[in-house]
Amino acid sequence: MSNTKFTVPGVSQETGEQIISIMHNRLIALLDLQLTLKHVHWNVVGRHFIGVHEMLDPQVDGVRAMTDALAERIAALGGTPCGTPGAIVEKRSWEDYKLGKATVTDHLVALDAVYTGVNEDHRKAVGQLGEIDPVSEDMIIAQLGELEQYQWFVRAHLESSDGELSK
Repeated sequence: MSNTKFTVPGVSQETGEQIISIMHNRLIALLDLQLTLKHVHWNVVGRHFIGVHEMLDPQVDGVRAMTDALAERIAALGGTPCGTPGAIVEKRSWEDYKLGKATVTDHLVALDAVYTGVNEDHRKAVGQLGEIDPVSEDMIIAQLGELEQYQWFVRAHLESSDGELSK
């Protein structure tokens, strides 16, 4: 990640390393999210199982595409993307997903919390990148739009007719 030998034209070495650091943080978060989504897909049970089970695979695919785009941007900036399981565990600042086999509601409440953390941190990255790299900023903004839609899909299962979310 650090000590890059090159970066994209028009970006200083120091700024390139700063961008790489931000993007790598987002890569780790989305790799973790991708694995968590698949874990929920395999372990959700109960009423409305099939709807949730089938809702999650497109989210996994979407997040997988986001991780690929982030890794390629890191490489274009002269960095070395690292997506190994050890890197995920070492670099993340959040606790591992705790549920195994659980009901639809239990998993979706926990998944909503996961999406909240990822989306809040993506939004912070937008602010950081907005001052130094519009290309990376645009990438994160586009991803945030998709991630917020995925969270809305999760919340639609948790929302009551008066707008309250299950907890």
